[in-house]
Amino acid sequence: MRVLLIEDEPYIAEPVQQGLQQAGIAADVAMDGHRAIELLSLNDYDVAVVDRDIPGPSGDEVVAWLHEKRLGTRVLMLTAATRLDDKITGFEAGADDYLTKPFALKEVILRLHALSRRPAVSASPVMELRGITLNPFKRTVQRNGVRIDLTKKQFAILQILMEADGGVVSSEELLEKAWDVNADPFTAVVRVTMSSLRKRLGEPTPIETVTGVGYRLVDPEFSA
Repeated sequence: MRVLLIEDEPYIAEPVQQGLQQAGIAADVAMDGHRAIELLSLNDYDVAVVDRDIPGPSGDEVVAWLHEKRLGTRVLMLTAATRLDDKITGFEAGADDYLTKPFALKEVILRLHALSRRPAVSASPVMELRGITLNPFKRTVQRNGVRIDLTKKQFAILQILMEADGGVVSSEELLEKAWDVNADPFTAVVRVTMSSLRKRLGEPTPIETVTGVGYRLVDPEFSA
């Protein structure tokens, strides 16, 4: 495994780098955002350990750049911030995992190995499709820049449809993913919730019913 440690404090960077190397992990260090981007451009890293508060481009900006370039490097965000809002911001930028200071080196190593086993995900956590923008962390939805307030089930259904990226999703799959195990498989709750979701999203509807199959998101300007 090859790791890039992005940390501007030598008293943290040096022992962490040494500890990773002793654990058999190849580790480079970048002390600022510019150097981090340079190294990420030149080398193929499995994981980047990113301190948010670094000189130059911030840790969040480095992570956003990394995901924009679709390099496939997983991100372990390393920071002193403990507030939930701070963590949400990091995940929105594209972090795969989060660890607050102070931390144990052993935990860093365990998390790195866990991240290295995950398939690379280069897509932004904020989804955009057919003029709809869905933020799963802030739980907000916009259509053509206009905010739309949805219920929890409406939001869940829309997120599932967006994750399908235009593919057809059956009512059974929506029921399985958006409701719990106690949901009646013969209920009309999916159809009713879908109807209310369409009303919230407005006209022309971006949700198409594929008769006998399920639902999918379409571009209303080009749908039949």
